[in-house]
Amino acid sequence: MASPVNNSEGNGTWIEKPARTAGNQQFCRFVVRSHLVVPGEDLLKTVVPYFQGKVTPRDIVVIGEKVVAIAEGRAVLLNQVKPRWSARWLARHVRQLGYGLGLARPETMEMAIRQAGLPRILAAASAGAMDRITGRSGDFYRIAGRKVAAIDGPGPTTIPPYNEYIVLAPERAKETAERLAKVLRAPVAIVDVNDIGAEVLAASSRVDIELVRTLLRDNPMGQGAQRTPLAVLRPQAETSRHTAWPAVSLGGQEGGLVGMVPGEGAGGLVWAGDEVASTQSKP
Repeated sequence: MASPVNNSEGNGTWIEKPARTAGNQQFCRFVVRSHLVVPGEDLLKTVVPYFQGKVTPRDIVVIGEKVVAIAEGRAVLLNQVKPRWSARWLARHVRQLGYGLGLARPETMEMAIRQAGLPRILAAASAGAMDRITGRSGDFYRIAGRKVAAIDGPGPTTIPPYNEYIVLAPERAKETAERLAKVLRAPVAIVDVNDIGAEVLAASSRVDIELVRTLLRDNPMGQGAQRTPLAVLRPQAETSRHTAWPAVSLGGQEGGLVGMVPGEGAGGLVWAGDEVASTQSKP
């Protein structure tokens, strides 16, 4: 396969998104335009060139879970899925999330049942029904599990041919994250991000999972049509702030008062003379 980087479709283009602050640190965020990943693809050959030589160990490389799942062959054609009666019944009672059909499509619900088992999906559906009464949200997926939450059914922004597929959660996400991190010499996180929230499915060592969630919560990678399932989170260099020493005079010598050594009286003044970078005790 020829290298997909920097071709006529703009693959490999880094697009800067608004910076975001986490704690006391501000981060630059870049999304990276990608080629269309296909089943059986070796991501170390096709995705690594987008980042190699451009990231450092301080960056966090982010890969959308759908990219990893498709490469693993976890995409299933809709017309090959035959929903059972329970899948059709449950799908009719799914609350819409605002984009795509999700589990409201019988075929997608069928795949959820296959991943988690019917008893667990029924328990999750019961908890989800209670959410409508209590005002809570998210109990369905908390009970159904991450494998179900990560199922990606086709939606209005899905790029063909995957608008005819259901993509399941990747099975070897942790292994893929570690392999990519070793080659790139930078930490790697594999994420499931949408307009509802952000989750980290797997990560290499040295990844602050909560930090990644915070930086991706507004979904800078988009929903699919943008073709930016890759991203880089980069801490901004801290700008040094220099404050001028207060101008004072001591013993006829002008300089700046830096501090006083406790218990030493005036003889313990720590003094900065003409060179701001140096300190000296005033005799």
